Amino acid sequence: MSANSSLVNFFELTTLGLPSTHIYPAFVFGTLTYLIIVFCNLLVILTIVVSKRLHKPMFLLLINLTISDVLGASAFFPHLVFSILTQNRMISTPACITQAFLIHLYGTGNLLVLNAMAYDRYIAICNPLKYNAIMSSNIIIRIIFLIWVLDFLIIVTLLALTFQCKICRTNIVDLYCNNPSFLKLACRDTTVSNYYGIFITFIVMGGSVLIIAFTYIQILRTCVMTNNIDARKKAIQTCGTHLVVFLILQINTTFTIFSHRFQNVSPFLRRAFGVSVLIFPPFLDPIIYGLKTKELKQSMIMFLKRHVRSTK
Repeated sequence: MSANSSLVNFFELTTLGLPSTHIYPAFVFGTLTYLIIVFCNLLVILTIVVSKRLHKPMFLLLINLTISDVLGASAFFPHLVFSILTQNRMISTPACITQAFLIHLYGTGNLLVLNAMAYDRYIAICNPLKYNAIMSSNIIIRIIFLIWVLDFLIIVTLLALTFQCKICRTNIVDLYCNNPSFLKLACRDTTVSNYYGIFITFIVMGGSVLIIAFTYIQILRTCVMTNNIDARKKAIQTCGTHLVVFLILQINTTFTIFSHRFQNVSPFLRRAFGVSVLIFPPFLDPIIYGLKTKELKQSMIMFLKRHVRSTK
C-alpha cells in the first residue's frame, strides 16, 4: 500500500504463528501474566502510599518505576491477548502510535528512574550525613517531575520526526508497534529521525551505564572501607537488587534496539528480546524489590494481612 502516513488507517503486525490448538492456552497464559504484573505492581504502589514509614526518596522513586512498568505492560498485553483470541493482527493507526508512544515512554522512563534510584543510593551510602538535605522532599518531587517531562519530550519528538516521513507500507515487522519498525515503512529519507534516535539511544543508555558505573564504584569503595558489617551487608543487598533490575532492562533493550540496525540478526531473536523487555522487567521488578527490600516486604505482608482480615 502506498500512502501518506496521515492516510494510513491500519497497520498489520507480524503474525504470531500460533497453531489452532495453542490459541486458548496462549490467551489464558497472556491474560494471567498481565493480571499478575498489574496486581504485583499495584500492590507495591498501594503499600508505599499507605505506609508512612515508606515515604522515603527510594520508595517514592520505586512508585514511579512500577507506574512505568504498568504503562509498558498495558500498552502491550491487551492488544496481544485480543489478537491471539481473534487471530487478527490489524491495529488502527491511532492505536499503533499510542502503543509505540507508551512502550518507548516505559523504556526510557525506567532507565531514567533507575538512574535516579542509583543516585539516591549513592548519596545514602557515600554521604549519609548530607542525605536528608540533598534528597529532601522538594528535590525528589523535582527529580520525578523532570524525569517524566524529559521522557515525554524525548518520545514525542522521536515519533513526530518519524511521522513527518511518507509511509509507503503497512506491514510492521515486530509483535508490537515501535519507532524502528515505523522507519522501515517509510519511503522518504529518514536521516533526521535516524540520527535523533541514535543520539537519544547513546545519551540515555550510554549515560545510564556511566551513571550506574560511577555510583556503584563509589558505593563499593565505601562498603569496602566501612567497619560496620551489617551496614555493608545491607548496602550491598540493596544495590545488588537495583543492579539486577538495571541489567535485565539494559541488556534486553540494547539488543532489541541495535538488532533493527543489522540485517543479519535473526527476526525471531529480535522479536524474542523485544517482547522480553515488556515482560520481564514489569514482572520481576515488584517481585525482586518486594522480596529483597526488607522494609517493603514487611509492609506488603502487613498490608495484605490487614485487607484479608477486613474482607472476612
